[in-house]
Amino acid sequence: MTRVKRGVTANKRRKNVLKAAKGFRWSRKSKERAAKEALLHSLTNKFRGRKEKKRVNRALWQVKINAAVRPEGMKYSTFIGALKKKNIIIDRKVLADLAEHEPKVFKKIVESVK
Repeated sequence: MTRVKRGVTANKRRKNVLKAAKGFRWSRKSKERAAKEALLHSLTNKFRGRKEKKRVNRALWQVKINAAVRPEGMKYSTFIGALKKKNIIIDRKVLADLAEHEPKVFKKIVESVK
């Protein structure tokens, strides 16, 4: 019978686990057992983090819009309500970007809503 050299599959699996654990702290980035354990937890947190990121960004957009609307003599809630009444469909992400980078355009939107 011919000789079979072992370890190709095991080495590949180990390499993939350690590659996925790259950037982890302490021994979790270099030791297979610790890396496996850390990856199990990180995958659950990854799912939660994607949802959390959406919440955090929306809150940030609201703060930016509110900060830009206040000098115009409005509040965030009244501004959003007025947008809905006028059927101006611009989402908060775009409004926040306009407020930050294009204040003149944002001011025109506020004036059209007043």
